[in-house]
Amino acid sequence: MGYAVVLGEALIDLQEAEQAGEVVYRQAIGGAPLNVAVGATRLGGEVQYVGSLSDDVLGDRIAGFLTERGVGTAGVKRVPVPTTLAVTTFVGAEPTFTFYGEPPSYAVLGPADVDTATIGGADVLYTGSICLLREPFRAAARAAWAVPGPLRVFDPNARPTLLPDGAAVTHLRELSEEFFATADLVKLSAADAEVLYDGATPEQAAERIRGLGAKAVVVTWGSKGAFVSVAEGTVMLPAPQVDAIDATGAGDSVMGALVRRLLADGLPKDLEGWQRAVRFALAVAGLVCERRGGAVAMPTNEEVTARWGAL
Repeated sequence: MGYAVVLGEALIDLQEAEQAGEVVYRQAIGGAPLNVAVGATRLGGEVQYVGSLSDDVLGDRIAGFLTERGVGTAGVKRVPVPTTLAVTTFVGAEPTFTFYGEPPSYAVLGPADVDTATIGGADVLYTGSICLLREPFRAAARAAWAVPGPLRVFDPNARPTLLPDGAAVTHLRELSEEFFATADLVKLSAADAEVLYDGATPEQAAERIRGLGAKAVVVTWGSKGAFVSVAEGTVMLPAPQVDAIDATGAGDSVMGALVRRLLADGLPKDLEGWQRAVRFALAVAGLVCERRGGAVAMPTNEEVTARWGAL
């Protein structure tokens, strides 16, 4: 089994909570790509994280967190920019995010900072999320994506309100489709599908994305499960029944679990193989939803097996 490279943002989440009848904000390390890196590592995969971290105390905490959880940090660039904060509020278990920090500490990574030998030696390359909305990170991601060798996996994690000009969805869709066209796997949420394709259903979005060239598309759909579309067919897989208290990082845990399975088994050869991989990923996400905290909620293989049995 080889290793994966995860390219993207890491930041600090300030998560809304209630304490003694008052609203407080609990600090947590987050960012979708960081969650993916930690999720895949916790499940036994080897991951190298590539991104920019502030040189402030919060950046030190993020770097230490990655190291403590076994994620490789040789590709991290430290920058003299305050760590970006994401204030997280909830409606039920579902989080919404408001970002603070300009320029964003996670986007100060350029093409010259990307080690192409590390990328080319990987079995899996992941990128996506809000970091792609900014230069020079976008150019760095394009440079990494062009390196031959690894399986390419992408998650748009659509956040159109973060575009500097506020404009939006058209630009975000065009940017995402650039990566969709050559992806081996695209994972997105049903909410992403609605944003990118004017209210499209998971089935409609998956058909369009595969039509652009993606080999496989997995659309997560909250408590409903996930829709899977590959050349051999499509299937809707139900999510396991859980008592969800916090969905932060659940979609990222699906991607982390799929990255882990790609490292172990390579690209599934048929729809049945994809169903096995996605069922495992949904089981991982179910555990995450029963915990608080995003990255710190990512389970180990042993915890997944103890909860759901062998998958």
